[in-house]
Amino acid sequence: MSESALVLENVVKTYGDFHAVNDVSFSVPVGSVYGFLGPNGAGKTTSIRMILEIIKPTSGSISVLGSNALAVRDRIGYLPEEKGLYKKMKTWAVIAYFATLKGVPKKKAKAVAYELLERYGLADFADKKTEALSKGMGQKVQVLSSIAHEPEFVILDEPFSGLDPVNQQVMEEVIQDLAKKGTTVIFSTHVMAHAERICERIVLLAKGRKIFDGSIADARKTIPRRVKIRSGGDFAPVAELEGVVSMDRQQEDTESVPTYDIQIADGFDPQLILKLCFDKSLPLETFEQSDPTLHDVFVHLVGPEAREASFR
Repeated sequence: MSESALVLENVVKTYGDFHAVNDVSFSVPVGSVYGFLGPNGAGKTTSIRMILEIIKPTSGSISVLGSNALAVRDRIGYLPEEKGLYKKMKTWAVIAYFATLKGVPKKKAKAVAYELLERYGLADFADKKTEALSKGMGQKVQVLSSIAHEPEFVILDEPFSGLDPVNQQVMEEVIQDLAKKGTTVIFSTHVMAHAERICERIVLLAKGRKIFDGSIADARKTIPRRVKIRSGGDFAPVAELEGVVSMDRQQEDTESVPTYDIQIADGFDPQLILKLCFDKSLPLETFEQSDPTLHDVFVHLVGPEAREASFR
């Protein structure tokens, strides 16, 4: 068996002169949780549809579980971006129906449906028609429908979209439970906090191109760490420290004491700044250090496009 559940090599998708996906290559190791990130219109959904052979790439190659998606479709679970339920069907029946489409016997499919609804807090709605479900509940049911056949590889397109914080947490639990069983999961999102909590690696797209592929830790290294100091002292010596990338003095008209926003290089110990302050007897009101968040990385790498996506 291949060590990669998914491999894209130089994949291109064009519509006339427009490149929806432009020369994208990456691989997803078996058993990993991969975030497929980017602002709106970055090419995430187009890529997913090509992976599943819903649409064909203009050029390049895609391998899913060592084959093509149609040949291994019963081993794949898929939650599409456009979501919907059969409103007149009972909740358990929807889940069981999709499981039978993937080859699960009817009796087992029904048992699995009830088990999943119990595990994720929907047991009381198992025998109700799906039209009685809230939007969040309905989305959970759709996710459960995509995994009821116990697929080896699960693709979730914007699974957190439209969910309240409680249901977002449940969705994270679903993905984490899949990972514990060794299932390979790739999900698209433009909300960096979800990826930061549950992903091992990420692929970041912008304007159809891959601009980052690697671990969360490597992503954070693409921009300097930060230290913030609030003080009325002379901080010129801090800027001269080797490892200090930049120092920006910020002072509002209503504030008598300025804040210094200091960017530091990877590997530089921020405690050296604190030590210098004490050695020079520089007065400190605050001293804060922080690593870049994935949101910071996203905004840095994507640029102005990130603003719309981040505040959608």
